[in-house]
Amino acid sequence: MTRILSYCGHHHLHAHDHALAIEASALFSGYPGEAKTALKNISMAVPQGKCIALVGHNGAGKSTFLKVAAGLLPVRQGEINIFGSPIGHQHQRVVYLPQRSEIDWHFPMSVRKLVMTGRYVHLGWLRRPGDEDIRMVNAAMEELDIIDLRGRQISQLSGGEQQRVLLARALAQDADLFLLDEPLNAIDAATRTIVAKVLTDLRTQGKTVIVATHFIDKLATEYDGAVYLSEGEQVAPPPGGFIGMKIAK
Repeated sequence: MTRILSYCGHHHLHAHDHALAIEASALFSGYPGEAKTALKNISMAVPQGKCIALVGHNGAGKSTFLKVAAGLLPVRQGEINIFGSPIGHQHQRVVYLPQRSEIDWHFPMSVRKLVMTGRYVHLGWLRRPGDEDIRMVNAAMEELDIIDLRGRQISQLSGGEQQRVLLARALAQDADLFLLDEPLNAIDAATRTIVAKVLTDLRTQGKTVIVATHFIDKLATEYDGAVYLSEGEQVAPPPGGFIGMKIAK
């Protein structure tokens, strides 16, 4: 059924159960107001239920690709479909987790309220959270071991706690495609362990997960495949580097 009052203004389309989670063809993109092309000729095909690493240095184009897939940056040339539909038309099935530095952590909001924003894509503008929304928010906080922090202001969180809250917000949305930007970067060992377990659980549940990362030591054990980026372009892996399943088209 089409939801007219959807959160971001797009109508929801019926899901294409057998479509690729992400299919990009000769994709070019950049940031508004900048002439520079940040992504150049990116083509990939990601099946549903796979965990894929986007590997590259800072500025390689990893974050840019995730933002395009999330509908936050425009396509300048080429095409990208999500679950067989144009960008934005399956938005309730897609969740984007930004880097912590992109969040205003001084905004006056509690942990619980921030995690609850993950449910807004399902609620629309007029509905208030119901019992199921509250249950899912509590379950996400339990899984990330932050339930005791639910009343704390987000300005009072450590870096590791911030990352757990963002991931709990993503889990609360109950999406099918997770776009995660450096979720393991600059966090404490305990948080890294918890986040790694959540990623494993998502993989087990058949969710599709795209992770921007520069950690290459566990690619072969934690991911089904890897795409390497440099200066906005797809590049070959380093000698002996993990590739896994064929993703690049």
